[in-house]
Amino acid sequence: MGLLERVTSELAYLRGALRTLNRVKPIKATPNRTMCERMEEVANRHPDRVALISEHETFTYGDYNGRANRYARFSCAEGIGRNETVALLMPNRPEYLAIWMGVARSGGATALLNTSQTGQALAHSIAIVKPKIAIIAAELLEAYQSALPFLENPPELFVHGASEMSAPRADEAVMQYSADALTAEERVTLTLDDKCLYIYTSGTTGLPKAANINHYRVSAMALGFSAVMEVKEGDRLYDCLPMYHSNGGILSTLGVLVQGGSVVIREKFSAREFWPDIVKHGCTLFFYIGELCRYLLSAPPSPLDQAHSIRLICGNGLRPDIWRAFSARFGIRHIREFYGATEGNIALFNFDSRPGAIGRIPKWAEKRFVVKVVRFDVENERPMRDSNGHCIPCGPGEVGEIIGEIIDDPMAPANRFEGYADKKADEAKILRDAFRKGDAWFRSGDLVTRDEQGYFYFVDRIGDTFRWKGENVATSEVAETINVHSGVVACAVYGVALPGQDGKAGMAAILPSDEEFLDLKALAEHLARNLPHHARPVFLRIRREMDMTGTFKLRKIDLVREGIEPSDSDETVLWLDHASGHYRVLDPDTRREIMEGRLRL
Repeated sequence: MGLLERVTSELAYLRGALRTLNRVKPIKATPNRTMCERMEEVANRHPDRVALISEHETFTYGDYNGRANRYARFSCAEGIGRNETVALLMPNRPEYLAIWMGVARSGGATALLNTSQTGQALAHSIAIVKPKIAIIAAELLEAYQSALPFLENPPELFVHGASEMSAPRADEAVMQYSADALTAEERVTLTLDDKCLYIYTSGTTGLPKAANINHYRVSAMALGFSAVMEVKEGDRLYDCLPMYHSNGGILSTLGVLVQGGSVVIREKFSAREFWPDIVKHGCTLFFYIGELCRYLLSAPPSPLDQAHSIRLICGNGLRPDIWRAFSARFGIRHIREFYGATEGNIALFNFDSRPGAIGRIPKWAEKRFVVKVVRFDVENERPMRDSNGHCIPCGPGEVGEIIGEIIDDPMAPANRFEGYADKKADEAKILRDAFRKGDAWFRSGDLVTRDEQGYFYFVDRIGDTFRWKGENVATSEVAETINVHSGVVACAVYGVALPGQDGKAGMAAILPSDEEFLDLKALAEHLARNLPHHARPVFLRIRREMDMTGTFKLRKIDLVREGIEPSDSDETVLWLDHASGHYRVLDPDTRREIMEGRLRL
């Protein structure tokens, strides 16, 4: 890095860090001022300004605030208060934000259910948060009903929208309540420590975990990212990411609304409609994940590629192999890549748009941001320890796990770890006695490298969980679903890296009871019923025997290494043809198209 480049980088980080810290630091000074109050204040200043835009509805700030007040009164009438939970299963739309904000004003917490889940996985997500009521969009009732056989105590159901069910309608019920500001008697005095949301993360192993998101974290996310994106009142952000995730539901929405900007909400990402939407609505910002950028880059050139008003984009997962090409084609210079887990205490920002970096901590900021990269034992999946039992910091360029120190200090709430709804899941994410007796560190589950200038680069996820289509896929969930299908004796699930693909494609090595009579059509239908789209294996490998370790675990190392080209040419490999929903034999021509990056999976 040359002198001029280094000075430019230092200035970018100094300005970015000060801007973000100045926005976030005052939060703890007013412990009873949450985003509920902040958004009410913005609405009172700009009641007629457009806040949320979608095909379903458009809300001014006054509309949004009023609808949240209706849901607050509705929630109170249904007995929702502190330590009570509402489960929400709904596609992207402005009403989504009004619902959970209203529940928060009643003192309750909302569990933001993944709209792609069905069956046992969805039932698990509901059961672990013990909701009192569930608000389910009419178009997702079928998915919700698939979970009911696995729920011992289903919550009271409210349907949002017209359906054939006799259950009460949430959208009609709330209109019985006033949109006026809550009275002093109706207001619940909240603190920053009160629970606000449950956001689900699959983590590194097992079924989804519900991360506890308190009011401090919601405020810090919103205010922090308003600073990271340098949001102004005239900004308009395009949001097509799932609102059940923090990126699509908090950072890209409240991060703009808290500054008086507007958010255009699309239910799902569409590469064909992306730029027309942005130009039509005059958007100046958008939030991304790496897969979204890859799809846009793969689309045919269009006159709209640089006919937009985008000044900055923010997100994560924009891989080094497409960063420069994406920036050049679409004329976007300011790319604010960041790194952080919903439930974690690590936050990295790439303030100077350095291609491929997930963030940077300069030398002068290391004491303020207590983050380390430690050597990792890949075979045993745990950080290495020296002869004194301490973790070993990585040197520049060395791959290791990134960890953040947990500090239980009211004056440093950003360094806390709030854990999960299921407390048994907490300990697996905490690394104890890492550098001194009694210390505790949040384990990210991610392998990264750090260079001499303090830039961090993502390498891979630890363990079996892999990322595909912007979602984490827990192999245990997929394997359990496959193993209960008739005709399957055992299976091993893993991710395989392929050219031109962002993330790893799921592959399942299956040992059938009888290869000739394995009903692949029935298996595909079973997976479609019980797994979200991103978790269904893209490839199946039919085996005659399974390798086991000495502790009777399925051995995957060779399977992962061989990928879609097994060393045993007699084994059958199949691929999921999404057009038909069926698995087809992977012939040499199709394999060649995949390996050359010409076939989209």
